[in-house]
Amino acid sequence: MARVARIEKTGGPEVIEWVTVDLPDPGPGEVRVRTTAVGLNYIDVYFRTGLYPSPLPSGLGSESVGVVEALGEGVTGLAVGDRVGTFGPVRGAYATERNLPAAQMLKIPDSVDDRIAAAVLLKGCTAEFLVERCAKVQAGQTVLVHAAAGGVGHILVGWLKHIGATVIGTVGTEDKATQAKAAGADHVLIHRQVDVAKQVRALTGGKGVPVILDGVGKATWPVSLDSAARRGLIVSYGNASGAVDGVALGILSAKGSLFVSRPTLFDYYVTPEERQAGVDRLFAMLAKGAIVPEIGQTFALEDAADAHRALEAGETRGATVLIPG
Repeated sequence: MARVARIEKTGGPEVIEWVTVDLPDPGPGEVRVRTTAVGLNYIDVYFRTGLYPSPLPSGLGSESVGVVEALGEGVTGLAVGDRVGTFGPVRGAYATERNLPAAQMLKIPDSVDDRIAAAVLLKGCTAEFLVERCAKVQAGQTVLVHAAAGGVGHILVGWLKHIGATVIGTVGTEDKATQAKAAGADHVLIHRQVDVAKQVRALTGGKGVPVILDGVGKATWPVSLDSAARRGLIVSYGNASGAVDGVALGILSAKGSLFVSRPTLFDYYVTPEERQAGVDRLFAMLAKGAIVPEIGQTFALEDAADAHRALEAGETRGATVLIPG
């Protein structure tokens, strides 16, 4: 029997319900995985609230790590007892056990702990595609990273520093400023205390930055527009403060012929080859110590609603991991 989170309707954290289910045997091409750790991500909130529409009832969560318990017909390359992880696109990670497509399983290196893997798979691959495939950041460029102490943000900072970029990070508190500096940020701006765009201009000799990585959304959109260099690129990859809407394309011209992208991970990880290349790059960066995932807090898996509340209130730092009881 497995314990599984379900939402019957969209809304606040209170809509997360837990049910007991009797899992069938894994079907052809599937494996059964016993969950050992689940990564919490802001996209979980988007599906819970309905910002990202999904058929209901629905499971929650994309990122998890566990142990293979059984193999379905036709599965090759995996064995019972293997440590594996996934970051989707199939959702339902908030579960003690589940059946999953074998094609979406990634073997976890022996050197990587389950909790670290759960903290880094989705966030780390997000950082990989944002920096290397979408923005194509080059050594010597200056990059503005919003929410630089967050789950993705602090990985972005370390990744960017490793490839030779200069990083300006924004955060909300002194404590988070310390975290962003520890991750390698060259300059950290506390957005509650300063005019971020003005400070970015001051730090760049008035030019602004060529690349902005913005996972916050609505609240930082005006700041991003005012911080971008001529022909700069704003990569808006998240909606922590709400979705950016009402965008008038003329503003991009007025602000210096700017480029804007609103990418999603699975448009960059379409084929098995793209997925494997990104994961290999992630584990290489992890092995080099270029990125050091920080697990800022853990919750019991069935306390996922409390974890959502903390995340939405801005009370978390680094990654949050849910652990089955």
